[in-house]
Amino acid sequence: MTAAEIVFALLGIVAMGSAVLVVTTKQIVRAALYLVVSFGAIAACFLVLTAELVAWVQVLIYVGAVVVLLLFGIMLTRAPIGPSSDLDSRNKPAAIVVAVATAGVLVTVLVSGFGDAYVNVGEQTSGSASSIGAGIFRYWVLPFEVLSVLLLAALVGAIVLSRTDIGPPKDGDA
Repeated sequence: MTAAEIVFALLGIVAMGSAVLVVTTKQIVRAALYLVVSFGAIAACFLVLTAELVAWVQVLIYVGAVVVLLLFGIMLTRAPIGPSSDLDSRNKPAAIVVAVATAGVLVTVLVSGFGDAYVNVGEQTSGSASSIGAGIFRYWVLPFEVLSVLLLAALVGAIVLSRTDIGPPKDGDA
């Protein structure tokens, strides 16, 4: 095994471990922080695969936007910060069986489909940063902007719904 393969495997273990912690912790803020660790490890895996653009997109979109939006949602909805028994489910055995079965099917399909495939990461492919950037800014600017306005509207809506001092004036107010 090369050093890159060892680092990739270690990062995969970190990503899997933190993903398990996301779904098993009883504190929602810690779950969000474990999610940051998992996304960061996945971005580092992309860096090991020399896909720098995909790694930075992973960091900017998932770590920078999704987790921040999740934390804003937690803060604005006044979710419990400490341990909460509401986050625990009695379906853990069934969930474990379904998760193991799904992982088994996924691994079987991937190994049977790509078991003998080899990718030389040193060769240049058509997915370079310049061609991806040109495609994004040529064809996908409008959907990207529509999505950003939608996320902004959702954030403003969450603020309006969570604040009690926003609303029409009462009869006694002038």
